[in-house]
Amino acid sequence: MSEMITADLVDLDLSAESKEAAARALAERMVATGRVTDLDGFLADVAAREAQMPTGLDGGIGIPHCRSEHVTEPTLAFGRSAAGIDFGAADGPADLIFLIAAPAGADDAHLTILSSLARQLMNAEFTDALRGVSDPETAAALVRGDVTPAEAAERAAASGAGADKDTAAAPAAASAGAAAGSTTPKTPEAEATEARPFRVVAVTSCPTGIAHTYMAAESLENAGREAGVEVTVETQGSAGFTRLDPAVIAAADGVVFAHDVPVREKDRFAGKPTVDVGVKAGINRPAELISEVRAKAERGEKTAPAGAATTPVERAGDSTEGYGTKLRKWLMSGVSYMVPFVAAGGLLIALGFAIGGWTVNKAPSVMDHFVWTQSDSWGALLFQIGGMAFKFLIPVLAGYIAYGMADRPGLVPGFVGGAISLSINAGFLGGLAAGLIAGGVVLAIQRVNIPAAMRGIMPVVVIPLISSAVVGFLMFVVIGKPIAAAQKGMTDWLNGLTGTNAVLLGALLGLMMCFDLGGPVNKVAYTFATAGIAVASPSDSAMKIMAAVMAAGMVPPLAMALATTVRGKLFTPAERENGKAAWVLGASFITEGAIPFAAADPLRVIPSAMAGGAVTGALSMMFDATLRAPHGGIFVVPLIGNPFLYLLAIAAGVCVSTALVVVLKGMRNPAQGTPAAGSAEGAAAGEKESEQPVAA
Repeated sequence: MSEMITADLVDLDLSAESKEAAARALAERMVATGRVTDLDGFLADVAAREAQMPTGLDGGIGIPHCRSEHVTEPTLAFGRSAAGIDFGAADGPADLIFLIAAPAGADDAHLTILSSLARQLMNAEFTDALRGVSDPETAAALVRGDVTPAEAAERAAASGAGADKDTAAAPAAASAGAAAGSTTPKTPEAEATEARPFRVVAVTSCPTGIAHTYMAAESLENAGREAGVEVTVETQGSAGFTRLDPAVIAAADGVVFAHDVPVREKDRFAGKPTVDVGVKAGINRPAELISEVRAKAERGEKTAPAGAATTPVERAGDSTEGYGTKLRKWLMSGVSYMVPFVAAGGLLIALGFAIGGWTVNKAPSVMDHFVWTQSDSWGALLFQIGGMAFKFLIPVLAGYIAYGMADRPGLVPGFVGGAISLSINAGFLGGLAAGLIAGGVVLAIQRVNIPAAMRGIMPVVVIPLISSAVVGFLMFVVIGKPIAAAQKGMTDWLNGLTGTNAVLLGALLGLMMCFDLGGPVNKVAYTFATAGIAVASPSDSAMKIMAAVMAAGMVPPLAMALATTVRGKLFTPAERENGKAAWVLGASFITEGAIPFAAADPLRVIPSAMAGGAVTGALSMMFDATLRAPHGGIFVVPLIGNPFLYLLAIAAGVCVSTALVVVLKGMRNPAQGTPAAGSAEGAAAGEKESEQPVAA
């Protein structure tokens, strides 16, 4: 680690009062040493990582970290705060702060070194020594591993410094020691007389894969040694992962998953007592997790056997979630896979009209007629490619709803049901029904006890055959016609909307787009709009709805960007940095650009955004603006009907939202500042929204 930290990157008297200020102070040292090229860009990446999950740990430790293209080489900066800084840990402020900066393409060797630091932070002797060092050179040497904690303590004692710091930090150090666990070596005689120890295999992982992954591993291993339990950990970090020996997994008595990203190849651990928690639980309460998995083993509790693994939705959430929550996730699973087809197909169709004119939908197949030098032919080519992409929308929606419910066995009946829905004109509603039915049928088949001799052909022959036949029968004979009739009725109703009704619908869609900024309600409105234009010749009403939805979705990030520009003092430094990026995100129709602001101050930001979105949606419908493209923001303005009035509608909504958020924030004492975007509440909101696809 000799290249990663030097005395110039150590601040033993860090005077920052907030985590944003602490990150800036340490990042400025990185800039001064040439290790970070763009201070603001790097801090924006740190803030984005912090919004996913607070980086404070029990024991008085804060580890803000990120990968960034603005980092030239893997770097560590260390700060020690006498007053403590809130990084979101349950036990209070952190006095030891490590800012970890990794380049976007950091190699495995450097990441392995960073992981070793993360493990050292679980060692009470190491953190005690850091609290007692008296000079930056010793602190840097201790972090690099050039001196041991004992040697660092001797240097501090020799200089007559650090005693007060040790005394003040004792509670935090004790907490860290409790979290990490202390070990008492056992004599060979005691080992020989003991019975076979309880064996646990564990997997740890975190979004960045730099720090929490390895700290959780170290914490679990330490707690295991203290409890007399064999703990073997597979760290699935940024440097990749080495799979546990299958024999080790087979011999294990229980499994602990401490993760914030899906466990890779989770089926390897099926059939064993399992505890499944977030990565910070693995750091903060490892002894509880080991006790819990032992208790499950004693009760004979096991996960589903191999071949009946949990579904993608269950792997991404809590197995105790209610059916309402799971239903929402199943539907969002289908929508998230459908959105790229919508974007690609819709933009190609829109470009086809722009190049070939409004009659391009009547052009013959380019297989029969294509002239290289004629723009009409190129327009027809783009239009027909986009039309083919659109034909996948309903099958993909249905297939991946079924996939979210039943994993890969649900794909075949889901796609078949979606294709049938398309052929009988049951449309979007038919796709939803087909996906849910397909997933349900597969789950029912999987619950049947099958002889061992037949299990090998179940996923490739039996399940696809039976489930496709059942779904096809239900879609063709039982529910297809009623759904098609409902779809036609809804389409006719939309086509008949004029005047006040259309304006009210625009306002409602605007409210939905801005309610959760890319979450489920936003996606319902967006999917409703894209379903209307997912045909070769969409109606004017469908194109007006699409225009209103995209316009309203651009308002929140643009309004927050404008607010941080005109009244920057009402926002934290991190929010002002996010405001710069929000200009581009809003202009590109990425509503999620406003999430950091809503996470930090939801009671002021969300109502302001909704008010502006409602104004924009209503005005867009009033101005009869139309849009054939399902995405693109200002970059598809040439494809918009009544573009100048459309931009006026967006500007009006942005001004309304900006004015409201400035007024609401100004009503409090500006000195209080805005709650940090990385607070526990804000991070939870940000993490929840980040699971949604960036499509609106």
